[in-house]
Amino acid sequence: QVQVVQSGGGLVQPGGSLRLSCAASGRIGSINAMDWYRQAPGKQRELVATITKGGITDYADSVKGRFTISRDNAKNTVYLQMNSLKPEDTGVYYCNVRARRLPDLLSLDYWGQGTQVTVSS
Repeated sequence: QVQVVQSGGGLVQPGGSLRLSCAASGRIGSINAMDWYRQAPGKQRELVATITKGGITDYADSVKGRFTISRDNAKNTVYLQMNSLKPEDTGVYYCNVRARRLPDLLSLDYWGQGTQVTVSS
């Protein structure tokens, strides 16, 4: 069994900060990359940030300079630090862990349950 559990999120005023975390546990092998997605009401899900096994990061243009993705490999955990939040950042945030299943090492996507982020005054 593999579980991906998210925490963080909530209601914050514009200009505020939040930190999301996402931890994978269970029978999981090596992690290739970890991603954060979000889905705003009435819009398609979009990729927000990604980090590879080697620590290479990439961000959507809309969050560059404000969001930071990081990881703790020992804990199979990925974080998303969100600063200078805007109302446009509102949505459900999902993490995705791209990893190999044990014992057959099949490459799969493991998704977190999602967490609501609301930026409003």
